[in-house]
Amino acid sequence: MKVLGIDIGGSAVKGAPVDTATGKLLGERHRIATPEKVTPKELAKIVAEIAAHFRWTGPIGLGFPGVIHGTTPTTSANLHKDFIGCDLAKLVAKATGEKVSVVNDADAAGIAEMRFGAGRKEKGTVILLTLGTGVGSALFYRGVLYPNSELGHLPLKGDSAEKHVAASVKEKEDLSWHKWGKRLSHYLKIVETILEPDLIILGGGVSADSGKFFKYLKTRAPVLPAQSKNEAGIVGAALWAAEAGAVETGSRAK
Repeated sequence: MKVLGIDIGGSAVKGAPVDTATGKLLGERHRIATPEKVTPKELAKIVAEIAAHFRWTGPIGLGFPGVIHGTTPTTSANLHKDFIGCDLAKLVAKATGEKVSVVNDADAAGIAEMRFGAGRKEKGTVILLTLGTGVGSALFYRGVLYPNSELGHLPLKGDSAEKHVAASVKEKEDLSWHKWGKRLSHYLKIVETILEPDLIILGGGVSADSGKFFKYLKTRAPVLPAQSKNEAGIVGAALWAAEAGAVETGSRAK
């Protein structure tokens, strides 16, 4: 099955058609920067622009950085607050005229990694953490997703953990790999104490530099870099649409 996967991030929206049988992109990823916090209607227009770029007709899967119930975000920590309570699938379906499904973005990345990447052979408990603008998480047991785990918002030093260990924090505070790696290691120990995973996968763009900070991570469970790199969110959103089913359809606005 072919599905247009869309990865909604804090600074850009990325998309590409995906062959869900192989996890391969069927075209070069198209990226549209969002330097300001876009509203839901503006996001719908951006997704429609990406669909038009690929001359796309068919199902669309969206990966959104927040808790998703059905097709509605109930949190939006790093995006516009108007997304909370908005039926995102319905809004994007109206803008594109196509069937649309919505999944948490880290869950999407985890789905891709469990199917095609670092977690594909692990049958126990797997945690994937995406380190970017914030910290997203996906939790699996025997290959089954427990949705909306939101481990990036565990309390750490009186605040959400992502305020201390996200990749954006390393850049903002100009932390060395050693200092940031030690922070991240402390956070991973907290996660391990709660869930005792058999495998931890670290994703996000920073995973490409795993050789620079993995040596500072002291965990019981093995830690692996995500294999899908920046494509995981796109591939996972497409897989979700193909397998969970796109539930909303709209007619393109005139």
